[in-house]
This record gives sequence, C-alpha cells and structure tokens, in this order.
Amino acid sequence: MPNHVIDARADRLTLAAHWTLGGIAVGTLDLAFAWAFWQPHGVGLARILQSISAGVLGNASFNGGLATVALGAGLHYFIACMFVVAYFLASLRVAALRRRPVACGLAYGVLLYLVMNFVVLPLSATGLPDFGNVPWVASSVVMHAVFGLMCGLCVRWSAIRAEAMPTRADAPPTPV
Repeated sequence: MPNHVIDARADRLTLAAHWTLGGIAVGTLDLAFAWAFWQPHGVGLARILQSISAGVLGNASFNGGLATVALGAGLHYFIACMFVVAYFLASLRVAALRRRPVACGLAYGVLLYLVMNFVVLPLSATGLPDFGNVPWVASSVVMHAVFGLMCGLCVRWSAIRAEAMPTRADAPPTPV
C-alpha cells in the first residue's frame, strides 16, 4: 500500500471516534465538576457514580458497591457520547449548528440541562430532582452550556477534518 494512503488513513478519525472522544471529554469534565462541587460536602466520586446508576436501579444502587459504581460510569459516558451524537444528527438538518458551534453549542447545552432534569430524570427511577440547592442548579446550568459548547466544537472540528480529507477520487493513482 502506498505511503500516502497509509498516512491519510492514520490521520483520519472516524465519526464514531470523534463522538466517542467528545463524549469522553464531556463526561470527564462533568464528573470532575460534580466531584469538585460535592466533595467538600463529603460526597465521593463513587457515590456520584452510584447516583447515576440509581436512575436505573433506584436507591438499591447505593448498596451495590463497585458494580453500581461501574454501571454509573458506563451510563454516564454513554449519555455523554449520545449528547455529541444528537448534536451531530441535528447538524445534518440544521447547518447553522456546524457553522456557529459556539452560540448553538451554548444553547444546546442549556437545552440538555432542561431535557435531562425535566424529562429524563423524572422518567427514571430517580424522579424529578430537587432544585432547592441554588448554587448546584446555577452551576449545573452553566456547566451544561459548556458541555453543549464542547459538543458543538467537536462536531464542527470533525466536519472540518472530514472536508479536508482527500477522497478516493483525489488520491494519486496507485502504480501497477
């Protein structure tokens, strides 16, 4: 195989890789934020992850040990990846999402907060969240705006990279 073909393939990340990397970045920042907020109140990372698995298992999640911690981590990163995938799918229909990733990403993040807290959580075993902790709610809205921005920039970056990659028709002919 010619070197230029190998180099092009090595440089190209698939869309799924972009979504996964974007989701890992969003998920990790979200966990770091939650841990930084709740750790001074005596809530550790394991408990935070168990609270995520409680969406499926209810309060039994808090007695499940490492298994429910791992379930919470898996669910958390899956959801974060789906944030990026949803933005990408929407950007296929609404080009402004790709052209204006900052403004659209910030708005998307606020929408994510609203959907997660007023649709997803009420439908889960967790139920409607308590909005009494104003610092947590306010900082969560801001952080979700940042997560949306990250989704928008990830999709924009992958679109630019995809447009810059040579297609098969652009590649030089392979010598026989």
